[in-house]
Amino acid sequence: MFKDRTDAGVQLAEKLMSFKDHNCVVLAIPRGGLPLGAIVAKALKAPLDVVLTKKIGHPLNKEYAIGAVSMDSRIVSDVMEISEDYIERETLRIRELLAKRSEQYYKNSQPKDLKDKTIIIIDDGIATGNTILATIELVYNKEPSRIIVAIPVAPPSAIEKLGSSAYLDKVVCLETPNNFKAVGQFYEEFLPVTDENAIRILKEYNQANP
Repeated sequence: MFKDRTDAGVQLAEKLMSFKDHNCVVLAIPRGGLPLGAIVAKALKAPLDVVLTKKIGHPLNKEYAIGAVSMDSRIVSDVMEISEDYIERETLRIRELLAKRSEQYYKNSQPKDLKDKTIIIIDDGIATGNTILATIELVYNKEPSRIIVAIPVAPPSAIEKLGSSAYLDKVVCLETPNNFKAVGQFYEEFLPVTDENAIRILKEYNQANP
């Protein structure tokens, strides 16, 4: 159990100290990953950025990820019954949302260059692993030297699923409870992180660590 995202970020940073001074970029998943990402990036003396991707939900169950979209690429799992028209419509819709979010997060900056860097993807927890698997592949397309996923909590099934990724070099997870139902279950305080708060965290970090 974690007190809050700050507590989880501090504990995660302790587990990641071996990556200090390893030419890292910390990529936080908005919005809940930003409070942890800032703590980890500060501890590792690394740049902080966000990974702007969004899952493509199955037409019959939007929570079930069948792929993910970024501004410049797309990953879709091999789901035979899903029409190409649906995938195209969702891709366009998601990219419109991502374009708006990109304008918010990069109002006075540019995304970090990930080529040949050690990338540490941070979130406040993982439920199924479907979305982050696609995100990993999208990050891999940026040609980093290696990719690490670091999260406070995830069910064993999600960690097993991450292990199937050919693009992932390491998973750091503090807790893998069998009774997992939701990420917030393992935080005493799990308040929503707004876009405004997440953007402020990223902006303040980059101003303090140019």
